[in-house]
Amino acid sequence: MGLKKGMTNNSHGRPAGSANKVTRNMRERINSFLKENFDVVTKDFKKLDPKDKLLFYTKLLAFGLPSLKAIDHSGLNENKLEALTDEQLNDLINEISNKF
Repeated sequence: MGLKKGMTNNSHGRPAGSANKVTRNMRERINSFLKENFDVVTKDFKKLDPKDKLLFYTKLLAFGLPSLKAIDHSGLNENKLEALTDEQLNDLINEISNKF
């Protein structure tokens, strides 16, 4: 049997939510590289095809935006959907279909 949530056997470990040293060090090195080479990267970006520009931009966004954590939906809506009548389900399907 494991420990309860929030419990640990290592009371002197890294505090929850703090970045580890390797991650912090690597992030600092990447940021330093990007700052030093910003002009070169900007010039090269302008030379790219539109498709490659979009790919580059979306990959770069991953470093600038906070990541979203996956949500576990296991069983949350299952009982709610089973409780709906056929008419309510059809209305829901039509509403979703009209939005797309």
